[in-house]
Amino acid sequence: MVDSGNSYGERVSRLVGWGHWFAFFNIVASMLIGTRYIVQSPWPETLIGQFYLAVSWVGHFGFLVFALYLLVLFPLTFILPSRKLFRLVAVIFATIGQTILLVDTQAYQSINLHLNPVVWELLFSEDKSAISADLQHLFVVMPLIFLVQLALSEWVWRKQRKLSHKHIGRPLAAIFFLSFMASHLVYIWADAYFYNPITSQRSNFPLSYPMTAKSFMEKHGLLDREEYLKRLAENQENVDLINYPLEKLEFNRRGSKLNVLIISINNLRADALNQDEMPNLYQFAQDNQNFVNHYSSSNDTYGAFGLFYGLPSSYASGIKAQGTAPVLLDVLNDQEYSFGLFSGNGFEDDLYSEVIFRNLNLAQQLDGSQAHTDKQSINDWNKWLTEQAKQPWFSFIEVTTVDNFESEPTSSNQETSAGERFKKAYKQAVKSADITVDSVLKSLEQQQLLDNTIVIITSNHGSEFNETNTNSWGANSNYSRYQLQVPMIIHWPGMMPGEFSHSTSHLDLSVTLLQDMLGVSSNPYDYSSGRNLFDESRRRWILAGDTREIALITGAQTTVIDKFGNYKLFDDNYKRLRETSPKLPVLMQGLTELQRFYSKAN
Repeated sequence: MVDSGNSYGERVSRLVGWGHWFAFFNIVASMLIGTRYIVQSPWPETLIGQFYLAVSWVGHFGFLVFALYLLVLFPLTFILPSRKLFRLVAVIFATIGQTILLVDTQAYQSINLHLNPVVWELLFSEDKSAISADLQHLFVVMPLIFLVQLALSEWVWRKQRKLSHKHIGRPLAAIFFLSFMASHLVYIWADAYFYNPITSQRSNFPLSYPMTAKSFMEKHGLLDREEYLKRLAENQENVDLINYPLEKLEFNRRGSKLNVLIISINNLRADALNQDEMPNLYQFAQDNQNFVNHYSSSNDTYGAFGLFYGLPSSYASGIKAQGTAPVLLDVLNDQEYSFGLFSGNGFEDDLYSEVIFRNLNLAQQLDGSQAHTDKQSINDWNKWLTEQAKQPWFSFIEVTTVDNFESEPTSSNQETSAGERFKKAYKQAVKSADITVDSVLKSLEQQQLLDNTIVIITSNHGSEFNETNTNSWGANSNYSRYQLQVPMIIHWPGMMPGEFSHSTSHLDLSVTLLQDMLGVSSNPYDYSSGRNLFDESRRRWILAGDTREIALITGAQTTVIDKFGNYKLFDDNYKRLRETSPKLPVLMQGLTELQRFYSKAN
């Protein structure tokens, strides 16, 4: 058939018909490639979960490929009515699409991520790794995919009339359409009723955004809002399962049942530990083990989560839903430690009652009669220590003076900036906290408990005085060292005093206590993202972050990555580096660390 012998309308009509069949066979090819996602993802145990997997697999790839055809190739049918040119463009477009899909399946298999800015950076980085090499090798098959698409193009063109006469086009289209609609309707129900075998599949396929309609269902009487909120509060399933610890702990080391006291002076920045502002703690640090390059695992209250669990904050929602206790506290409980928990604000942050100390029934103990000042909580601690503490014991004291300070009002005869008033009030609070903590240390000394008690003094996060020039005061606004770096002082009976300048993290504390005090011989890799505090070997990065993003901190720069894979780089003064690419090994190790405790089975 010669193009010049047909009218424009006839050529367009035939190209449209050819395009539909070409798109169909590419849908089939995409579904076959997409089976790699299914193999790599947990297999749903329920029948309805398996049904959703099937219809979402058919519906998603059917919609994805046909939508791309309608958006890109269909308009070109009217612009490029020459069959040879149009078919060549279609073949090139399909080749690129199938190659990208293949690369995405490999990325999902290797690092459990779909293509995003971080993965693209990994793909084209000058740094070489086994994963980047595997991804790049997939581009070698592009010529083969191109030849297959070229052959498919010619075959569909020759068989087009025969295929049309079979009258199977509409039934096939109906199958894809019904599968697409069924997958979204089923997910709407699963999302409203927290049905985990379905909601856990929401990220299996690339560019998958399952529909939710809780507001619509509520408006039309299909969902009771109060019941939904109740299920939301009680929900224990609508999260990714955390496998923590990865293996059962082994105890082949010699332990020592020392008492443990952890004092968290909330909101205390590292450089506040000086002779002028905190003379008592400064001297205590000189007489014991002082870690001067220590980082919290978060710039908010979840620094306490990392301190006890040894895990990044991104695992907190899964840990909370499962009700999993910190390994450290479980071992202490198994070894019959008694527990004393005290806070200057009555543990007003739910992180303690609902997550960290949940298995110690802290929530049931908070009846409103608890202390709400640091002074009251220290008095209660002294009383507990004298009357209720049984050997051995573990105690946690949350000092909130530095957390709750207020800037002084402007004096009428003194012109002082708001920033200066903020700093002055902060210093006053720090001095008050120093006196408070010193009273605790004096109590231990008077009762001759320092010889058999490990004392740990630190903070949940630091505080910034706008050193980054981003109008940041306090915490929870960036991952600069001002908001992350905190004191870490340890009094360990029998250990020589010393100052340690190597990089350490809140994630390291539980490992240190489990190994050096409680006799755990298991590899820290099985139960923590940290390592022993006294391990002075060089580490490539420090991991921090919150539930939304992570920060990978090295000596030269900080890489911040959000949950969508977008990243920002900052220098050691937290100035944005817009023209610099992240270091590939840092990215890979950090992303791997955020995935390895997730369970691979529902």
